[in-house]
Amino acid sequence: MGAVLAAVLGASLMGCSSTGGKRAEDRAAQAAAEGRAAVNTPRWTFAMVTHSGDGDTFWDIVQKGAKMAAGKDNINFLYSHNDEAQQQAQLIQAAIDKKVDGLIVTLAKPDAMKDVVAKATKAGIPVITVNSGSAESKRFGALTHIGQDESIAGEAVGEELNKRGRKKALCILHEQGNVGHEQRCAGAKKAFDGEMQSLYVEGTNMPDVQASIEAKLQADKDIDAVVTLGAPFADAAVKAKQTAGSKAEIDTFDLNAKVATELQAKTLGFAVDQQPYLQGYEAVDLLWLYRYNRNVLGGGRPVLTGPQVITSKDAAQLAEYTKRGTR
Repeated sequence: MGAVLAAVLGASLMGCSSTGGKRAEDRAAQAAAEGRAAVNTPRWTFAMVTHSGDGDTFWDIVQKGAKMAAGKDNINFLYSHNDEAQQQAQLIQAAIDKKVDGLIVTLAKPDAMKDVVAKATKAGIPVITVNSGSAESKRFGALTHIGQDESIAGEAVGEELNKRGRKKALCILHEQGNVGHEQRCAGAKKAFDGEMQSLYVEGTNMPDVQASIEAKLQADKDIDAVVTLGAPFADAAVKAKQTAGSKAEIDTFDLNAKVATELQAKTLGFAVDQQPYLQGYEAVDLLWLYRYNRNVLGGGRPVLTGPQVITSKDAAQLAEYTKRGTR
């Protein structure tokens, strides 16, 4: 009888664990849609200011995660962005002037962010950094950093290229001055047994991105792998490969619905996912926990959300999540 009871309890617990997360997410989504919160805490205001340019699907996913957590946590969520460092700093200052209750920032160009982040912490506004700037986050006074270690992510790319027998790779940097991008390519070069070159392109001009990659592939037929540092640029690399008549494999950082589809079709070799939804969600949630209970995660070290290497085999399992814009 004890064995039967244990089996019943085990089945019950398995049922709860397999559906509980989805039920909680559905409840939070319904509450947000109805203007309700899942908690009875003060209506705090959190601002997120990123270095995103316009139309970047990666940051759409980050925002979805942040907004989901904000709805659950009774947070008034404000989002702004600018890919120019000085303008991003001005947006952070504007959030400070509004006396927000919490601040989430990216440190793609940390030198330009240092002073304004210091102003936020001096004003008593808790700061969490996300996505870029893990090395500077603690030094700048942030509670913690949420994202992936870009050097480790780059090394994962180099190791995957080795497994695939690649000999000569091209790493595409689409935003000059972005320390995280430099770290990705440097990490890949460190772990890659073959030769890796860097190519700088103007990321705000996609036709120029495609033309630059195409010209490089036409000039060097030995290139057998192209690594882009963001999902939107993978498609430009695929088109460049076709027009150049190259046989190079196209691989990318980050995941979205199009990348998942192209992975399944084997148009792309692999993608490195850093789970942007999780970065947005956890940043808001951890700020709420700090305001509510003075909780801090990570012990002074970054809270890692990646890297995870996604192949055609994995993409099918993630397709439904990429279609709804959460992976």
